[in-house]
Amino acid sequence: MSDEILEKVVRTNEVAAGGGGLLNPEQSNRFIDYIWDATVIAQDARTIRMRADTVDLDKVAVGSKLVRLATEAVSDGVNADATFTKVSLTTKKLRLDWELSTEALEDNIEGDALEDHIARLMATQAGNDIEDLLINGDTAQTGDPLYKAFDGFHTLALGGGRVVEGGGDTISKATFNSALKNLPRIYKQRRNLLRFYTGSNLVQDYLYNLTAIGVGGTPDDIASGIIQGNPSGPQGAAGGNYPYAFGVPVVEVPLFKEDLAGTYSGASGVHGRVDLTFPNNRIVGIKRDIVVHRLYQPKKDTTEYTVFTRVGCAVENLDAYVVVKNVRVAS
Repeated sequence: MSDEILEKVVRTNEVAAGGGGLLNPEQSNRFIDYIWDATVIAQDARTIRMRADTVDLDKVAVGSKLVRLATEAVSDGVNADATFTKVSLTTKKLRLDWELSTEALEDNIEGDALEDHIARLMATQAGNDIEDLLINGDTAQTGDPLYKAFDGFHTLALGGGRVVEGGGDTISKATFNSALKNLPRIYKQRRNLLRFYTGSNLVQDYLYNLTAIGVGGTPDDIASGIIQGNPSGPQGAAGGNYPYAFGVPVVEVPLFKEDLAGTYSGASGVHGRVDLTFPNNRIVGIKRDIVVHRLYQPKKDTTEYTVFTRVGCAVENLDAYVVVKNVRVAS
């Protein structure tokens, strides 16, 4: 995001007279892009930039086994029908606010650039917090109030997706194998588009376990070919593709929770999960209208900044979403 656009976000005379206002569509789109820069799932998912608080996305399905044996000069009077349904995407209002004292703006070594610098930091943190909500939101939980805004992808998948019991085992070939076997075969026709997603510690456990390839009489080249799909090693930072599991890339998502208590009998330690789905099966809705306010408080001699936006999420097809739960994180 350019300095010019950021200045439009945080400076009164560029946003609106009187200390705040509505960003124009170009500014809003650029600000949204910058918020997502440090995220994994939000960038990976299908993003809908909404003009209303709620939208219904049309979905069409044609079922299976539509082709029938034809008899010459005979009509069986049966026609295949398409089924139309809708995916509802509802956003919730979220707020980001921060404050800078006049002394901080005057006395820092960056000078006038501090305001811009802080705005960048806040936008990045806003992206992290929104991604955390998109992944871990749960309206039924009693902890962090932010999580109660709406159900995130984890809650939606556990409630309606294909859930596989990990049973407290550490991550291994068997984890990915069980996920793939529980995915209906119709979706495996697009296997090249599938992705595994899991947390940082479980990715590390998987990489550590791969160092034992060849133990027990399995040749290195055969084992690595089955697991990786190719001989390449880890690439990139968080969110990059790591060695494949049965030809499907494994994507690290640092904000996946890995401190969960096990829900199986005799559970001990902490647990995470492994997801298997198509990237665009996750839908993120963000209302394009972003409101930014900048207000000087004379009694405190500070400047307050407040950003409002609306965000929501949905899963288009829960039948194509597999979750392996209760995957234990190694000590």
